[in-house]
Amino acid sequence: MSSTGVALMWIAIGIVGFFILLWFFPVTLWFQALISGVRINLIQLVLMRWRKVPPSTIVMAMVTGTKAGLTLDANSLEAHYLAKGNVTKVVNALISADKANIPLDFKMAAAIDLAGRDVFEAVQMSVNPKVINTPPVSAVAKDGIQLIAKARVTVRASIKQLVGGAGEETILARVGEGIVSSIGSSSSHKSVLENPDYISKVVLEKGLDSGTAFEILSIDIADIDVGKNIGAVLQMDQANADKNIAQARAEERRAMAVALEQEMKASAQEARAKVILAEAEVPLAMAEAFRKGNLGIMDYYRMKNIQADTDMREQIAK
Repeated sequence: MSSTGVALMWIAIGIVGFFILLWFFPVTLWFQALISGVRINLIQLVLMRWRKVPPSTIVMAMVTGTKAGLTLDANSLEAHYLAKGNVTKVVNALISADKANIPLDFKMAAAIDLAGRDVFEAVQMSVNPKVINTPPVSAVAKDGIQLIAKARVTVRASIKQLVGGAGEETILARVGEGIVSSIGSSSSHKSVLENPDYISKVVLEKGLDSGTAFEILSIDIADIDVGKNIGAVLQMDQANADKNIAQARAEERRAMAVALEQEMKASAQEARAKVILAEAEVPLAMAEAFRKGNLGIMDYYRMKNIQADTDMREQIAK
């Protein structure tokens, strides 16, 4: 290999080594932090590499916070990153809260972020309240008329209750429950249609935002539609049910009557069979009486005359 080739090889090795050195020792990033007013040790940036924490994320977050007038600690930011937190969103939330005079420190912001909530969006919602549209809520007034209501709930995030507080689903469920109870307690659907603000007042008085991550500012009824006459439908269903019960009982009584009639017919047939058997035994008994001398010939003819006279009377009666 020529001397020129060797020199080029060493130059290439030197360039690669220089970039590797810059990767391990981010001098450019350290100098950028220095001129931005952020005091951070170069060795600390190197140790971030070993701890698998991107130094650029921490440095840029500290530069942004410092320029906004915040005092941030590199160790706290690094710990939050290692805990799977979003350092950028936490710093942006702190800046927004500071500009809006909302009391929020790094510990609280980090806890909200680690709890799975968007802390930056929460701060924005504290400044600019959010409007939640409820799905159609069906309720029935005391006169049996169904009303379908839609409401707009204006909420503001409560920073202190974001950790452990219920979310939007709980707000929607409670507002829906309040609408149902307020309409259900109304004597007539007409009174609800005349004064829809009555629903808002009743619902707001119940303190539906307790235990949630929001503060309800207002509840406005956006639309009320008249649905079915549930009372009439229930009465018709009840009448049909009563009719079916009455028909079932009548069928039961008819079946019992038919069974009783069949039983009586069977009893009558059994009685007629017994009479026929008894009549069949009469000639035998008469023959036995003749043999023993208990019945004479004149007695027999007298009995026959009585029997013939009885048959004649029956024919005349028919």
